Amino acid sequence: MAETASGCSSEELAGVAGVNAAQVRKDLSYLGSHGTRGVGYDIDELRVQIRKALGMLNDHPVVIIGAGNLGTALANYGGFENWGFEIEAIVDVDEDKIGMRVDGLVIESLHRLPQIVKAKSIKIGIIATPPAAAQSAADRLVEAGVKSILNLAPTTLKTHEDVSVRRVDLSTELGILAYHLNRP
Repeated sequence: MAETASGCSSEELAGVAGVNAAQVRKDLSYLGSHGTRGVGYDIDELRVQIRKALGMLNDHPVVIIGAGNLGTALANYGGFENWGFEIEAIVDVDEDKIGMRVDGLVIESLHRLPQIVKAKSIKIGIIATPPAAAQSAADRLVEAGVKSILNLAPTTLKTHEDVSVRRVDLSTELGILAYHLNRP
């Protein structure tokens, strides 16, 4: 997408999104964004409006449950901060891992989860445990007051209706990619 110093046209945005320019203009008007004919949309302002619409203007403190390979990889990933997600804590049940450091964080005991959630105002939890431990991790998050959970364990969780759960099963996602590879 070719951006000018301050703008990007609806045609350029449409090309990236795979829709027509009229649809882009209509959709962006819901955000209150109106481009300028011949100039386009102010990119910085558009980013702010999109982040506001997605509820991403505020920081969102996050706890990771599970300090195995996946949990530590997530803790080491620096891209969350760009979107307002700050990994504030990582917890585990393995006594050998407790006290170790991961990207500046000290791995803490899962037993301290309620205190950590309260002290750091955590609203989002990431479950990076084996499948057999995921439901227990979810229950502990809910009991501690967490209302949003990203479940990376390949299992379905049962929670209260007021708790938002998103499940990402990497095996399923790879299977979808393999399917698309084999399509004529």
